[in-house]
Amino acid sequence: MDDMKSGSLFNKIAPIYNLFYPMQKRNFRRIIKNAQQELDLSAFTSILDVGCGTGALCSVLHEQGLQVTGLDPAGRMLQFAKQRPENKGISFLQGNALERLPFEDKSFDVCIASYVAHGMPHEDRRRMYSQMGRVAKKLVIIYDYNASRSLLTTAIEWLERGDYFRFIKEAKKEMENCMTDMKACFSGVRVIDVDTRAAWYICTPSR
Repeated sequence: MDDMKSGSLFNKIAPIYNLFYPMQKRNFRRIIKNAQQELDLSAFTSILDVGCGTGALCSVLHEQGLQVTGLDPAGRMLQFAKQRPENKGISFLQGNALERLPFEDKSFDVCIASYVAHGMPHEDRRRMYSQMGRVAKKLVIIYDYNASRSLLTTAIEWLERGDYFRFIKEAKKEMENCMTDMKACFSGVRVIDVDTRAAWYICTPSR
């Protein structure tokens, strides 16, 4: 996905995207609370948010007491994230999930990507899964759509010509079958629905 690789599109839309920051924070708080019985993120110490945008999820994770690092290819997105007073304790870095992440192996307890995977071509997703699995000690969470799509989402994703339809059909299977350097990216994948049309695909990195 060329725009994801360069960050050019997201640099252009960053001011508009930033307008939704308060709403995004409210939604992320609700989702994390909904998922708490299945997975309590506050039990971990460190987390990397891949494709963090303007930092709404990072901010909510920081509220949970986590040491948070946000990564995004779009420098303009990160500028907005850094400007928020509540994000002073969060590390924001520019980087690309489709390349080698700028961290040592097993640098974070958890690595999460929110609504990033579905817009990527299949091969790009595999690279992202592999890199996230490399830097995570305990869990990789792909927070994205489940198969219960709305008519509006169907229309938007059809117009965008992304890989959404393949993703929602094969998400768990492609994560289970992800291979890099002849080794599985994950040793296990489980799925919990955290909203009507959203799921956490919780992956255990291979050792």
